[in-house]
Amino acid sequence: MSSSSEYAGYLYVHFKREAADGEQIHFALSDGNDPLHFDDLNGGKPVLYSALGERGVRDPHIVRSPDGGRCYLVATDLRVYDCRDWDHLQRRGSRSIMVWESTDLVDWGEGRLVEVAPPEAGNTWAPEAAWDPEQEAFLVHWSSMLYDNAEHEGESYNRIMYATTRDFREFSEPRVWIDRGWSTIDATVIESEGLYYRFVKDERARDGQAPSGKSVFSETAGSLTAAKWKPLAEGIGLGPISRGEGPLVYKSNTEEKWFLWIDEFTPERRYVPFETTNLAGGQWTPSEDFRLPPDPCHGVVLPVTAEEYDRLSTAWRSSDGSHPAVAAGAVSH
Repeated sequence: MSSSSEYAGYLYVHFKREAADGEQIHFALSDGNDPLHFDDLNGGKPVLYSALGERGVRDPHIVRSPDGGRCYLVATDLRVYDCRDWDHLQRRGSRSIMVWESTDLVDWGEGRLVEVAPPEAGNTWAPEAAWDPEQEAFLVHWSSMLYDNAEHEGESYNRIMYATTRDFREFSEPRVWIDRGWSTIDATVIESEGLYYRFVKDERARDGQAPSGKSVFSETAGSLTAAKWKPLAEGIGLGPISRGEGPLVYKSNTEEKWFLWIDEFTPERRYVPFETTNLAGGQWTPSEDFRLPPDPCHGVVLPVTAEEYDRLSTAWRSSDGSHPAVAAGAVSH
């Protein structure tokens, strides 16, 4: 993989709010190596569409192969624009994720729908992937409601599941990764100096039993599959923001600083960036100077090389969005 010194910018991959073209894959590119100033590519139009499954995709995430030669993009197979019944979506939702892959971040080939969740799952939300050197495989994780009957009746709560894969086609049997006894969603993880830092949304309503409900907590461990993770912080960002979900985290290309974006998911505001120079400290300060694309929703920020930055800029920076967007099942130019 490339070292941070070889990176020359950042790609923000995301979806937008529930609209006709919102729940598809959007790209934004940083202003050079500035980690907090981004502009939409392709004239603000999607660069990838899903024509499979639910015909909508949310919560995209990209992971590089260990040798850096290939990137895999995974996303939730979900379209809320046509159905806002959250109970139905968590009982009768897709058990699959959308997958694209690319060697240059521009040509993504044919997207495919891959079933990863077990039959007892009612939904498969916010998939992400991380390379696990211990297993020499990618650990792909997501949130699922698990039910004890085929009809998915009764009460349940979201657990974080995971499966392993080497090719994003064949996956191991899914296992539970996080089970707090209450709903957790939107997990993301970053590695630094041999330790993993995990950020997760506490999905409970905020009350006396859950004073940090509807916000993000963090924890750390020395292995992705560790049985126990050390708690670092709860209610990250509360005060500057009223609530939070969809955390994404990445390291600066030029200094010892990390950025954590948290989606406030209010009508007035979406992502709010925070930063720290001590990832292990669990303390995050709101970033003072940033520019995000319009309506930035749950996604990932991926450091890119100068070659990748130039290629993305050339392919997608058309102000009229003339570069053809690619649907799942269709091959890009």
